[in-house]
Amino acid sequence: MDAATLAKHLETHLRVATFPVGIRSLAPGEPMPAKARRPKKDLHAELTVCQSIGLARRYGWTTAFDGSDLSCPIAKAAFGFEERIPYYAEGSLADGMYASCKPAGAAFEAALPRFARSEVGGVAVGPLARIGFEPETVVVYGNSAQVLRLVNAALWEKGGAFKTEFTGRGDCADIVIRTRQSQEPQLILPCYGDRIFGLAADDEMAFTFPWSHADRIVAGLEGTARGGIRYPIPTFALRARAEMPATYVELEKRWREGT
Repeated sequence: MDAATLAKHLETHLRVATFPVGIRSLAPGEPMPAKARRPKKDLHAELTVCQSIGLARRYGWTTAFDGSDLSCPIAKAAFGFEERIPYYAEGSLADGMYASCKPAGAAFEAALPRFARSEVGGVAVGPLARIGFEPETVVVYGNSAQVLRLVNAALWEKGGAFKTEFTGRGDCADIVIRTRQSQEPQLILPCYGDRIFGLAADDEMAFTFPWSHADRIVAGLEGTARGGIRYPIPTFALRARAEMPATYVELEKRWREGT
């Protein structure tokens, strides 16, 4: 299955409002995709990772970035583009914002997935339907019912429970790093920054899975659809007799009585 075919399956079963996105972490020295926009050079701005994902899913643009293209210090540290110096590691960024104190802030930073320093040379992000590279991770944003369908699909083959974790901040690390490191699908709760900068909406969640799971996810979507689990979700109200106002009921009565 290629990326464009996967995109068609996802759009058919989920009817999401924005494009499914493919992401690839590039090895040090690996060239950026030829047609990818570089934020600083081509857009004349340093962006956040969630903005790059937003450009892919809303505009259909492919971007590629390294640390020089990023404006978010959390992402620079998590993606290994800058050193996790003591000021960062001791919790200064979260202290007073997400955390009650520096030790709690340090626990936030320790829990955030991260690449080792210079483990990756860059990251490429693009709309799944027309990216020019094979992704290693797929991310789909949707409402809770659409994301539920992906959870159903992920459990189709093996059953059981779906397990994931998040800190409520730095969702770019959950999307890109945690999925790559775990090689398992992840349920993503968009963070505050994703909502401010990446335009994640209040009614959106996201779901990621490794590219190696593409066939299993499609099989799960198709299997659960055959079983009657579909989106949009059919509601009983469309098949039930509607309750009418008293005057309408009276009219029906008079028709029956011929009066």
